[in-house]
Amino acid sequence: MTRRVRRRTCREREGRVVRSLSRVGSAGVEDEEDAPAAVLDWKALPDDTMLQLFSRLNYRDRASMAAACRAWRALGSSPCLWSELDLRAHRCDREVASSLAERCGSLRRLRLRGHEAVEAVPGLRARGLREVVADGCRGLTDATLAVLAARHEDLERLQIGPDPLERISSDALRQVALCCSRLRRLRLSGLREGDAGAVGALARNCPLLEDVAFLDCGTIDEAALAGMHSLRFLSIAGCRSLKWATASTSWIQLPSLIAIDLSRTDVPTNAISRLISNSKTLKLICALNCISVEEELVQDPSVFRNTKGKLVLTVKSHIFKSIAAMFPGVDVKEQEVFNQCNWRHNDIAGDTMTWLEWILSQSLLRIAESNPQGMDEFWLQQGTALLLRLLKSSQEDVQERAATALATFVVMDDESANVDPARSEAVMLNGGIRILLDLARCSRESAQSEAAKAIANLSVNTKVAKAVADEGGITILTSLAKSMNRLVAEEAAGGLWNLSVGEDHKAAIAVSGGIKALVDLIYRWPAGTDGVLERAAGALANLAADDKCSLEVAKAGGVRALVTLARSCKLEGVLEQAARALANLAAHGDNNDNNAAVGQEAGALEALVQLTGSQNEGVRQEAAGALWNLSFDDRNREAIAAVGGVEALVSLVQQCLNGSEGLQERAAGALWGLSVSEANSIAIGQGGGVAPLLTLARSEVEDVHETAAGALWNLAFYSGNALRIVEEGGVPILVSICSTSGSKMARFMSALALAYMFDGRMDEVALVGTSSDSSSKSVNVEGARRIAFKHIETFVLTFSDPQMFSVAATSSAPAALSQVAEVVFIHEAGHLRCSGAEIGRFVAMLRNPSPILRACAAFALLQFTIPGGRHAVHHAGLLQKAGAGRVLRAAAAATTASIEAKIFARIVLRNLEHHQSGTST
Repeated sequence: MTRRVRRRTCREREGRVVRSLSRVGSAGVEDEEDAPAAVLDWKALPDDTMLQLFSRLNYRDRASMAAACRAWRALGSSPCLWSELDLRAHRCDREVASSLAERCGSLRRLRLRGHEAVEAVPGLRARGLREVVADGCRGLTDATLAVLAARHEDLERLQIGPDPLERISSDALRQVALCCSRLRRLRLSGLREGDAGAVGALARNCPLLEDVAFLDCGTIDEAALAGMHSLRFLSIAGCRSLKWATASTSWIQLPSLIAIDLSRTDVPTNAISRLISNSKTLKLICALNCISVEEELVQDPSVFRNTKGKLVLTVKSHIFKSIAAMFPGVDVKEQEVFNQCNWRHNDIAGDTMTWLEWILSQSLLRIAESNPQGMDEFWLQQGTALLLRLLKSSQEDVQERAATALATFVVMDDESANVDPARSEAVMLNGGIRILLDLARCSRESAQSEAAKAIANLSVNTKVAKAVADEGGITILTSLAKSMNRLVAEEAAGGLWNLSVGEDHKAAIAVSGGIKALVDLIYRWPAGTDGVLERAAGALANLAADDKCSLEVAKAGGVRALVTLARSCKLEGVLEQAARALANLAAHGDNNDNNAAVGQEAGALEALVQLTGSQNEGVRQEAAGALWNLSFDDRNREAIAAVGGVEALVSLVQQCLNGSEGLQERAAGALWGLSVSEANSIAIGQGGGVAPLLTLARSEVEDVHETAAGALWNLAFYSGNALRIVEEGGVPILVSICSTSGSKMARFMSALALAYMFDGRMDEVALVGTSSDSSSKSVNVEGARRIAFKHIETFVLTFSDPQMFSVAATSSAPAALSQVAEVVFIHEAGHLRCSGAEIGRFVAMLRNPSPILRACAAFALLQFTIPGGRHAVHHAGLLQKAGAGRVLRAAAAATTASIEAKIFARIVLRNLEHHQSGTST
């Protein structure tokens, strides 16, 4: 039942407080009793108030709001709203740039993603642009970068990375130097080269250049950097082709150099020592993950003891303590070294700390991505705390990069989605979950997506997932999943996917509206957006495994959404999760109508049958699993066959003999489900399904050979199939399962299959073979019968305890039979459902001359009628309709019957009495 929240707009009578607004018109305030409830006139709000509202909206909502009227359109184009623009989450091409151009006259700061977006920047006509930050620009060319520089001569800050600029050469650097004389900051990643001419051009033409970062570059002319006399901050992190003798000798000549980042390079300790000894202005050297330095420190921890007041940061040093030493005379707590209050009145320290935050976020992310050996101690003792402090930085890109690093450093294996438990729990224990959730709630969509990604990865750990849920993370992720920004919605859906693994979180996701949000995502994004669709379908698949949540998925339109994906999407990851979700929805046949609903959805069965032929094994496995679950419904079973399901699944089981265990189990299971029908069973046998099922029955994996045994049991009910099993060498295989399997169910079903095969009905067919031609194989039916009977008898006797059975045989006390029933009951057998024909066949076996078959039949009927079994009442009703009571009493009293057959028959009679008395009451 849902509550309807009513707005309290009506006034309370007789002097009570008025809760509605009175309208104010030209004639003044209307009479309170007669005035209708006022509606706020948004157009009457002051322009300053509206501008504040506009400034708090993302670009999409800002554009929608501006379209409401002319006044708002004018306000929405105000220069103060367009000084900064972040287009990373949006498609940006020449057409988009042209549409934005009229608003970008005052644009000063621009963030982009992709080389196509950089190519479109001139179309914005933002001649006064001061800063460009771009990522994902692997395809950027010299020509594009040169045009960008030529059209924006006032550029002061240019940052492109972290993807390598493999197509950018020294020619483009020279153009930047010639065109952008006001450049103060240049940060580029993955350049092929930076020769002396290009670096020298920067030194000559950019006299204000104070911050240079050439990250992970091919070759950089070390000596030419010494010509940049204005340079204060230098990073060459990740560069591997430097001549360190030249570099250290040249860089000590830089008159303004304050800090240098040598992280992830092969810098030797003597080069660092030379910088320490000879540079007059240098204050800070960062050398994280420098192998030669770390090896030297292991041998001699005092190698940098005499640093002349200069800080050297390595993974072996106490980073927080070292940074705190940058503020002499100020009482700085180690964990608060990144607090801006420490450098509020010191511009040099402030600039240094701002730079340090940036290079630390860069290096920690790169180290997390490469995941080198031997870093666990660093991450647990310092790295995690560093990243969490960087999450609170005032620099937006530092925050986002720190969140990305947190999402990355916990992952041990991308394929298996395993996370390091110690690292993920370190984030939790250091208060990281609340920090990340706070970042996810900020108004910046780029920060939202990175924070959601970190939360998603951390939530793979069950302890962290509980902390996320306890901190309100499910509600936050559900809200983010409704975002119109695809990247935000994608990462939020990933978080819900991982959280939905835990049974404790499924209900909370449903209560928060997460199921509806996930279903809406499938409809919102087109088929080509694989990330968001796969995560949404994966989360729904996990939720659908829960009985109550599966109803909510169906109620929210999830069945149709998932079938739409299965029918129209071409992306394998999406198809796999959609099929898995449909399989889980169909797994609750006894508790809700979802099984039938999936089968009745237009195109569902055809799509799943078609997916069994996918080139992707995961897709085939989940499609087969869905068909297995759906086949429990009678209408679905026949509908699957009608759309070619029998042929498709026989083909699948033939092809999966070398596939994964999961695929083999589900393929055999789907045939097991379809083979309940006589027509399907015969078609499977005639279509070549017996031989591959026998091959799977040889598997050492219990789940596989158990499922194959179930399918063979169903097939063996029909005489033609029984003979095929014998002809294909199936008797020794079933005998082996019956004798050696660790699964009681597998042994039980193989014994029942053997009983079907040799209860006499196959004999007539054996005289003419399984086909009209002469291709039938010659078999010794009698020899096979003797072997089968021997092992059926052995199987039944494994449940016999002579002392217990003797007591039950001589006692009339119900407790004695109850004790036997409890011992021999196979709990999994309670899930098996037999037809009237099958029950009738077991009743007929009770009259069979063979005492072994009589004992086997009584044992089977005991399993099917035990009170509490899922289908026990159904089976008891079938036995009563078949008049089995008289046959069972005769079997219990037969002098030629074994003690086991007698006891089992008595227990079945007791079961029938129990069910009959329950029905009558």
